[in-house]
Amino acid sequence: MNNRLRSQLALLVLSLPLALMADGCKGGGAGNLVVTGPPGVVIQRLAVTSRSFSSNGAIPVDYTCDGADRSPQLTWSAAPSGTKSFAILVVDPDAVGGQFVHWVLFNVHGDATSLPDGSDGSDLGGVTGINGFGRPGYNGPCPPKFELHSYAFRVYAVDGLVPPRSGITADDLLAAINGHVLAEGALIGTFSH
Repeated sequence: MNNRLRSQLALLVLSLPLALMADGCKGGGAGNLVVTGPPGVVIQRLAVTSRSFSSNGAIPVDYTCDGADRSPQLTWSAAPSGTKSFAILVVDPDAVGGQFVHWVLFNVHGDATSLPDGSDGSDLGGVTGINGFGRPGYNGPCPPKFELHSYAFRVYAVDGLVPPRSGITADDLLAAINGHVLAEGALIGTFSH
């Protein structure tokens, strides 16, 4: 075997584990988080807060994979008129494979202004989609050991309902609400093991 062929084979062997690692992150993310409003409508801003943690603050362990893994309390400002529902995504933008999704929730009643601690959203009409772990519902922050990650709790005011179907992912949800978002906002929290 000549040196050039040996070098190419070595490069292939070294790159295979990286390719497999990247492939393992597929489906866990949300491609493009940018959405638009209806034609001629400027998307307004929602203020999103929580009694569970402060903006840019540490997310308590109860809301992570190290604790009870329950959803934190969320509150958002009143939505513009025409809001029929809310959608909520929780995304880790610091994940190795790109945006990793921890929660997909949609069709929350349009007059809601909060979700209680530990809620799955169903008490407010919410429907859960499939998160990056391949499961429905909320799965909290769970970064690799000793890594500090940020988590965006994104709330979207939508001018209609998303037709519920089995297996909706974050990308499916974003495609469905694109062109229908009246307002959006986010609360950022951090977590490290």
